[in-house]
Amino acid sequence: KGEVECLIKLFDTLVAESSSRFAAAGFDRNMFRDTLHSAFGMTDDMIMDRVFRTFDRDNDSCISVVEWVEGLSVFLRGTLEERIKYCFEVYDLNGDGYISREEMFQMLKNSLLKQPSEEDPDEGIKDLVDIALKKMDYDHDGKLSFMDFEKAVRDENLLLEAFGPCLPDIK
Repeated sequence: KGEVECLIKLFDTLVAESSSRFAAAGFDRNMFRDTLHSAFGMTDDMIMDRVFRTFDRDNDSCISVVEWVEGLSVFLRGTLEERIKYCFEVYDLNGDGYISREEMFQMLKNSLLKQPSEEDPDEGIKDLVDIALKKMDYDHDGKLSFMDFEKAVRDENLLLEAFGPCLPDIK
C-alpha cells in the first residue's frame, strides 16, 4: 500500500511539472520518455516508444495513474511470467502475436553500437537474428511466438531482454 501511495505521489508530482495538454489525465509520450530516461537511464527511442505503448493499455496516448502503477509494478517488481509477457509485448512491434525476423532486425539495429570499420553493419545484425532464431524458434516457423519466447527465456533467463533493454537494471 505504501509503495502504491509513493507511486501515485510521484505521478502527481511529475504531472504537475508537466505543461502538457494531457496533464489533467496523465503523462503524454514525451513526458513518459523523459521519465524513463531520467529515472532508468533508457536512451533507445524505439524501445522507449514500445514501453510507452505497453504501459498505455487503452491506447489513448496518455498514461493514466492506474496504467502508471500497474505498468511500474511489472516493470520494477514483476514475476518472471509477467516480465516475459511484458518484454514480448515490447518486442512485438506490430502487435500480431509474433516477433518476426524484421522486428528482431529493427530492434537489434537500434541497440547495437556501429563500428566505423565495418563494411556493412547490417550483415552482423542479420547473423545475430539468425542465431536468435536458431536458439529461440522451437517450432521452426521463422518467427517467435509467445510460446517460443517463453520457453527460450525459461531455459536461459538472459534471453529475457535479447532484443534490447526494456527493463530497469538492478540499481
